[in-house]
Amino acid sequence: MKKAVVILSIVCFALVGFTGVNKYFIITNEDVALKVPKGFPKPHYRFKNNTPSPEIFVLGRKLFYDPILSRDSTISCASCHQRIAAFGHIDHALSHGINGLIGKRNVPALQNLIWKDAFMWDGGVNHLEVQPVSPLTNPIEMNESIAHVLEKLRQHKAYAEEFRIAFGDTVISSERLLKSLAQFTGLMISSNSRYDKYMRGEDTFSFAEKNGLEIFRNKCASCHEEPLFTDNSYRNNGLRPDTALKDKGRSSITGAQFDDYKFLVPSLRNVEMTYPYMHDGRFRKLKNVIDHYASPQNFAPGTAKELDEIGTLSEEDKKNLIAFLLALTDKTFLYDRRFVDPFMQ
Repeated sequence: MKKAVVILSIVCFALVGFTGVNKYFIITNEDVALKVPKGFPKPHYRFKNNTPSPEIFVLGRKLFYDPILSRDSTISCASCHQRIAAFGHIDHALSHGINGLIGKRNVPALQNLIWKDAFMWDGGVNHLEVQPVSPLTNPIEMNESIAHVLEKLRQHKAYAEEFRIAFGDTVISSERLLKSLAQFTGLMISSNSRYDKYMRGEDTFSFAEKNGLEIFRNKCASCHEEPLFTDNSYRNNGLRPDTALKDKGRSSITGAQFDDYKFLVPSLRNVEMTYPYMHDGRFRKLKNVIDHYASPQNFAPGTAKELDEIGTLSEEDKKNLIAFLLALTDKTFLYDRRFVDPFMQ
């Protein structure tokens, strides 16, 4: 009798897993309500004409994880933007696309995107809803076209039904595709690290973490402003150019020589999880990054003057700074069930 009960339980579990009623994956109105964390500035993207709903969010989540968006249906958004890495890419220094092609930049993390006024390392995209078009159409990444993606989606009865549930009819358009993705990625908000809890008086810092925070505010915060830990600017951070990649950064967008080798200042939230570091992924460890900034004699010409503020760092300073940076890891965000791959259920 007990054996029969066990077998029945396994069958029921399997049915839950494969019929889509797994409560772990259910999204509610509360799950998609935009909550601007206390102390954060007003978002740039405010979901105007794209009011978050569970149905649209769920559609965006499925599209994010579906390789159907790539030319040969092998690469999804999530192939490069891995959830455990704050939606960065810990496997490779540079992005990988279809046919094993390798890009020329490190995959940036996806978090707190609604506070950004531009995207990509060079700021080449200026709106959250348009951002997916760049990787989707890039010949090295997904090598697709919006028109062909829509054609493929229209051939799937499941997607016709999911667009109907989300938008009220079965029309599958580029606007709906991009708005769905924007709802999913736009709600990737990281604001509950130990640093955040410390600032709210809900946690304490060790001696090393407190010293690290003081060092950070004195030497790093001019570019990595709290609480987002970026000022969304473009800076030359002193790296010697990679002669193989020949990436001039921001100037490829503006055409101005003044912007040569300037790249977007990344957020340091979840920096423990978003290695390798820099636009070309040249550093594997946080210590490598800090050693670079503490070595002005190695800076390339045109380095941002703000880096002069860093000056000399003792080995103890470096350890304390790393201790603080580790406190920016937000496990609530990293393990948020809302962002789990729906194809796993």
